[in-house]
Amino acid sequence: MRILLVEDDPLLISGLLTALRHAHYGVEHVADGVSATQALKVNHFDLVILDLGLPRMDGLDVLRHVRAAGNDVPVLILSAREGTRDRITGLDLGADDYLVKPFELDELLARIRVIERRRSGVTVNQLQLGALKMDLASFAVYWHEQRIDLQRMEFMLLKHLVESPQRVFSRAQLEESIYGWGDGAESNTIDVHVHHIRKKTSADVIKTVRGVGYRLGEVEA
Repeated sequence: MRILLVEDDPLLISGLLTALRHAHYGVEHVADGVSATQALKVNHFDLVILDLGLPRMDGLDVLRHVRAAGNDVPVLILSAREGTRDRITGLDLGADDYLVKPFELDELLARIRVIERRRSGVTVNQLQLGALKMDLASFAVYWHEQRIDLQRMEFMLLKHLVESPQRVFSRAQLEESIYGWGDGAESNTIDVHVHHIRKKTSADVIKTVRGVGYRLGEVEA
């Protein structure tokens, strides 16, 4: 899941980036409203975490601009504005949720998971195909009922494949799904992640589609 964080408070930015990446999300950050609209024009994100009191363009104006452009990306507003009118305005403009500062990180992560499940159609915190089970809340992965340890990017890559088990993804598509546009992944990064996942599960879990990329392979129990 790729998140665009739109926030201008340096202390909050640092804490949020650390927490979100620790929770296995790919996160990009911009510090003003104009940069947010530009980023959303040229990049795909699965969620926007949007402050309202932003330089150059107010957060509500960013939301108006995004929805007017036909972009239905989920938006979670974070704001020190706790008045009922601001909440109603944000939700009426198309925000999916509104969280008032200060807030607990655990509550933010829980709300992100709710939005993620709602948008993906997943009603529980688990993905399971055959012998493979992924717990999205605890980031635990089980192979034939045995827990295996995956690194953050390995987890994100496998989750992306499990969510679309019949689809073939190019390396570029997989890189975009787990890395931000500023992370600068090396050319063989996806191949390395695939190699590690196979070693921890089975050589058949991820299938190489020669000349194209990868898809989920054999996960039958």
